[in-house]
Amino acid sequence: MKKQKVIKYKLPTGSSSARVRDAVMVLPSFGPSINIRSAKAHLSALLELVAGGKEVVITSDGKPKARLVPVDSAPKRKPFRVDRELLASMPMQTAGPFSTELIRAERDERW
Repeated sequence: MKKQKVIKYKLPTGSSSARVRDAVMVLPSFGPSINIRSAKAHLSALLELVAGGKEVVITSDGKPKARLVPVDSAPKRKPFRVDRELLASMPMQTAGPFSTELIRAERDERW
């Protein structure tokens, strides 16, 4: 396979990322934010800003709608573990309606 050439572009001082930095406002409760129209127009520059470690809130009609965060800053989730001892200690259901009966009854009510 051919090696892909990596090209890095240098942004001039009056570039769109500088314009995005100017367009980003600071809301007291949400931190840096930008309206959705500016975010659409300058998405690549906005992504560079976020990749640099900043969080940006995207607003629509002055209300926050989304938050852009760097990938590495996302909190790590604990993997789900099954407690087999707890499951083994639970008694089996032998009386009352079973789940299959409840589902069948609900489906029959719809028709």
